[in-house]
Amino acid sequence: MNLNLVRNAVSNLLGAVVPALVMLVTVPLVVKGLGEANYGVYSLVTAIVGYFAVMDINVTAGSVKYIAEHNARGEDGRIAETMSFGLATYAIIGLLGAIGLFLGARWFVTGVFSVPAALAPEAVATLKLAALGFLLGQMQNYLNSVPQALMRYDISSRVEMVFGTLVPLATVGVLALGYGLFEVIAVRVLASSVHCLVLWRAIQRLLPGLRWRWPGARLRAEVLGFSAYSFLSRFASLSYAYADKLIIGALVGVTALAYFSVAATLANRVLGLTFRLSGVFFPAASALAASGELARLDQVYLKATRYVVYLNAAILVLVAVFAHRILGYWMNEDFARNGALVLALMAMAQFIDSLTSLPSLVNDGMGHPRVSGLFALGRAAAGLAIVYLGVAGWGIVGAAAAHLAGAILFTTAFLVYVHGRTVPTALPRLLAHGYAPGLAGVALVAIAATAAEHMFDQGLADFIGILAVTVILLGVHGFLFVVERDDRLLAWARVKARWQPAGS
Repeated sequence: MNLNLVRNAVSNLLGAVVPALVMLVTVPLVVKGLGEANYGVYSLVTAIVGYFAVMDINVTAGSVKYIAEHNARGEDGRIAETMSFGLATYAIIGLLGAIGLFLGARWFVTGVFSVPAALAPEAVATLKLAALGFLLGQMQNYLNSVPQALMRYDISSRVEMVFGTLVPLATVGVLALGYGLFEVIAVRVLASSVHCLVLWRAIQRLLPGLRWRWPGARLRAEVLGFSAYSFLSRFASLSYAYADKLIIGALVGVTALAYFSVAATLANRVLGLTFRLSGVFFPAASALAASGELARLDQVYLKATRYVVYLNAAILVLVAVFAHRILGYWMNEDFARNGALVLALMAMAQFIDSLTSLPSLVNDGMGHPRVSGLFALGRAAAGLAIVYLGVAGWGIVGAAAAHLAGAILFTTAFLVYVHGRTVPTALPRLLAHGYAPGLAGVALVAIAATAAEHMFDQGLADFIGILAVTVILLGVHGFLFVVERDDRLLAWARVKARWQPAGS
């Protein structure tokens, strides 16, 4: 079975890298155009809409699993039935969520959160408009998953790259023309509608014989049975991802929320990039499990862990060590002073969380979403209690520290439980072959970079010099001690081939 894992992983990564770079450029402009308080309201609106996504019972996960399996067996009719069920489900979820957001907009803005009275009318109107965006977003998320289930991440990522680039640029353009928060959301709603149309056309080309076919009771039960436990993971993840912002908005205010959101968004976007490399493992593990190729799954899993953990650790060093400088040059000194520690702590929390990405995808692909769902639910319940206490006691820094504490506790428990049980790889093998090659050297580079940043960084030139040396040391360590010998030889052979005359 040719899964084209490398091609799909790289395509999936590029679909996130380009929008992330555009985000890095445009966020300061958006904050400046809206103002810190209005940007806090914008963060609050997106958090409320995002929290409503807990209504999503995660039929996407079940759909991806079974579309991947049916595709591996050549069962086109089953693919059509699974898609029809998924589209109908997400249309209903989207409509219910949109109605709830529209009707509850005023209560959320004036009755729950600390929105200044002068900003409340536009915040209410913006949240009502965002209700339509919720409906479109649900359809968009499902349609985006279909090419991925067919192992065509190149298509879904290409579309995502285009819209992920155009929307932030259009947002900056709208603000430059003198418009405000309402118009920013209007641009995003319009983009979501076009995004859905483009994805639908791409799916029609991938599945030219696709027709509406309502599934029988057995297929519905299979999809819903898998999705029911997967829903726990999604519910917990969304709760944990957005509740901190809601808590900060209620207890501290929208200006502090702006500082936290910028730092947390940067950490999530940058550290989340390598999740795109590992995201292809869900349909791949489903297909390999259906074919009984567990030995191949174990081999690929260990190699992917080795590389992904190293990349995330290297990115963590660059973000956490230079957090104050990054926020200072990227945003301004106010954001650096209020958000540097938040950025460093959130980056560390994201790195710890990333250690569960591959094993949870393999666990679900092997057909055990109950395990990951229950762990995620426990983590969200305990984690949110810790976050609430952190915000109440220490503001946004307390929120970031609480995220880190929760990540350490539940990541450790999850890794110990699943390996050798639902993931067909023993934990000692994972530690020896997946973690050890990269983490030891990266830790030494982190210590050296921290010392140099405190001792020698007196200006922009010093910062660039220390950053460059850190990147070089991380790269040398990765090439010598992380990249496997066969992969180094293959890469070198391809480099040599490019220098050979044509036809030789």
